[in-house]
Amino acid sequence: MPFLRTSLLSAEPAGVLESLDELFALAHAMEQEAANRYDALAEDMRGQGKIDLADVFTRLAAAEREHVDSVTQWSQSRRGKRPDPALVRWEAPEPLDPESAAEVKTSRLMTPYRALAMAVRNEERAFAFWSYLAAYSHDPEVKKASEAMAQEELAHVATLRKERRRAYHHQHDHSSAGAAAAPQAPIDARKLELRLAAQLVELEQRLSGPAAVRTRDIRQQASEMADAAAGLGSFPASMEQKDPLEIAEALVDGYLDGAERAGDAALVESLQRLAEQAISRLAWLRSLLAD
Repeated sequence: MPFLRTSLLSAEPAGVLESLDELFALAHAMEQEAANRYDALAEDMRGQGKIDLADVFTRLAAAEREHVDSVTQWSQSRRGKRPDPALVRWEAPEPLDPESAAEVKTSRLMTPYRALAMAVRNEERAFAFWSYLAAYSHDPEVKKASEAMAQEELAHVATLRKERRRAYHHQHDHSSAGAAAAPQAPIDARKLELRLAAQLVELEQRLSGPAAVRTRDIRQQASEMADAAAGLGSFPASMEQKDPLEIAEALVDGYLDGAERAGDAALVESLQRLAEQAISRLAWLRSLLAD
C-alpha cells in the first residue's frame, strides 16, 4: 500500500475516515467536484470552437454526475439520508490537477485521446486514494466501503481506457503500414511480464539509491506476477520490443479487459488483483522515467 501512496498520490490523505457518514460525504464531494471541473472544461472548449473536445468533457461530466447519484443512493440505503457536506474534514485529491487543466485549455495539440488519457490518470489517483483509506481504516464498515469505492474507481478506469483506445484508433485510422509481414503468434501476459522484468534489470543497473531499490522491487513483483498471468491476455508479439512504459501500459489494459470479459468469479478477482498491481507499477514507472 505505501507503493500505491507514493506512486499515484502526491501526498497521503490527511487522516482516516471515522464513519460511513464521513465516507459518503467525502465520496459525494469528490464526484461532484469532478463533474464541475469537466463541465467547466467543456464550456472552455466550446468557447474555443473545439467541439470534439467539448463533447468528450461533456460525456465525462455526465458520467461523474451518475457517480454522484450512485453515492447519494448508497448513502440513503445504508444511512437513511443524503451525504452531508459538513462532514468533509479534509481535501481529497483534485479530480484534475492544475497542470492538466491548464494544458487542456492552452495546448494546440490537445486531442480527445489525450483528454481521455488525463481522465484515466485521474481515476487511477482516485483508486489509489480509496485503496489507501481501506488499508489504514480502523473501522471494519468503513474499510469495506472504502474497498468498494476503490473497486468502483477501478471499473471507471477500465471504461475510460476503452474509450481512450477507441479515440486512439479513430485518430490513427489508416495509419498502418501496407506491407504484410508474416503474422506472428500472439503472446500472453506471462511472456510480457517476463520481458518487462528483464528490461527492469537493465534499468536497475543504471540507477542508484532508492530508485534502484524500488526498481528491484518492481522487477521482483513482475516475475511473481508472471506466474499468475500464465495463459492470460493476448498481445501482439511485437509488444516485446516496446519500451517498459508501453509494456506496462499494455499489461494494465490486458488485465482490465480480461476482468471485464471473464465469467468466472475467481478469475475476475485474480485479474483485478493483477490490474491493481499493474496500475500502481505504471504510475511509478511514469514518475521515474519522467525525471
